[in-house]
Amino acid sequence: MSSNAKLLSVEALLVDVPTIRPHRLSVATMNHQTLVLVRIESDDGIVGWGEGTTIGGLAYGEESPESIKVNIDSYFAPLLVGAAAGDVAWLMATLDDRIQGNRFARCAVETALYDAQARRLGVPLGDLFGGRVRDSIPVAWTLASGDTARDIAEAERVLDLRRHNIFKLKIGLRPVKDDVRHVAAIKRALGDRASVRIDANQAWTVTQALEGMTMLAAAGVDMVEQPIAAHDKAGLQRLTQANILPVMADEALHGPHDAFTVAKMQAADIFAVKINQSGGLIGAAQVAAIAKAANIDLYGGTMLEGAVGTLASAHLFSTFHELAWGTELFGPLLLTEEILREPLEYRDFALAIPRRPGLGIDIDEEKLARLRRDR
Repeated sequence: MSSNAKLLSVEALLVDVPTIRPHRLSVATMNHQTLVLVRIESDDGIVGWGEGTTIGGLAYGEESPESIKVNIDSYFAPLLVGAAAGDVAWLMATLDDRIQGNRFARCAVETALYDAQARRLGVPLGDLFGGRVRDSIPVAWTLASGDTARDIAEAERVLDLRRHNIFKLKIGLRPVKDDVRHVAAIKRALGDRASVRIDANQAWTVTQALEGMTMLAAAGVDMVEQPIAAHDKAGLQRLTQANILPVMADEALHGPHDAFTVAKMQAADIFAVKINQSGGLIGAAQVAAIAKAANIDLYGGTMLEGAVGTLASAHLFSTFHELAWGTELFGPLLLTEEILREPLEYRDFALAIPRRPGLGIDIDEEKLARLRRDR
């Protein structure tokens, strides 16, 4: 196998997959997910995969699936094709010099390059980031149908399957007291068998958040995620210092710069680390390092990616010495179609992390070809 391999192609694919049920957030209701996958191939025969999936078109952030694909095809690929495939740091530095922003597109490309390089070296992807400290990671399940009875039944089912015992509830579409009643009923039904957390996806004002958090704490909820607008770091600081419930920053963290600001302000108790939101695996590792230095707990977040982004995240999170609040890498379980030859292994409330080279997965390219939007 040549150590001087050159990149032959960089291809971005849009793959539309229905979800198993409507997934309701304060910013959008999802009935399908558009996976944004990147496939790179080198002249040594190595293929690497990456993912830059986002949520709700432009409802969640400034990159859409369509813009991610266009920018990778038009701007990223011409800078990469023909370059040395194994020089990942140099390639990403070149992109940094020539391309502004585009965190999700950057993550997809970086992941594909690292997947290919790990395959080339014959090691799991996590070995490129220091090596794992765990072979599996706990995974939360998000209850987001909006219907209390349905959410309880769904939680009971996955508890019985020993698939999840951590539940995050998406709220923010209804008045605060109505949302709290919904959450409290679910917590009463599950009792001590499960941890219940909430995510308002920026839907509340600071005043509403203070009111809601007080009632949620009384109901037995364990944590609140990004209850107010991402730009309002002073408001997030106020909620954290109120010490009602642990506060997790999510949308407020667009990479290491934001992480440093939030940490300096002591504006969160927990960081939701997301590889796409951080601009890639390196950026996410830096966010985690800032959290550790500031004594802020870690949580492994998701953009509801499919198997590629989920396992890329899992490999990185497996290298974190402490992962106090677990993860929510359940994205593939929300989809009705499988793109792998062998599905990911969820058991005993956790996701098992493969030890095979790279991401450790085999993409079913025939099935993927049928699901591609352009086919």
